[in-house]
Amino acid sequence: MTYDDVAAQARAFRDERDWAQFHNPKDLALSISLEASELLECFQWSGADLDVPDKRERMAEELADVMIYCALFADVAGIDAVEAMARKLEANARKYPVGKARGSAAKYTEL
Repeated sequence: MTYDDVAAQARAFRDERDWAQFHNPKDLALSISLEASELLECFQWSGADLDVPDKRERMAEELADVMIYCALFADVAGIDAVEAMARKLEANARKYPVGKARGSAAKYTEL
């Protein structure tokens, strides 16, 4: 299944329920943030455990919610999400050249 297929399914799901009226860029951006917080919640109180494998299914569900809202946001905002990601990866490659960034967590301004 492709990105376009899943985005079309998300739009159809929304439209069948007449929810497009609630899906403006602001509210979709808020929803992305809220769902991302629910993904982060999977790691709350995990101590030194950086993976929390016993919560993998919940992580997948929360990640799916984030991505669905991202697809709906892109649709409403008129953004080609795949194109935007490709452009951002190109920009990041310029800001974080391998020779300077490999193995470093430093921000590009600190490289």
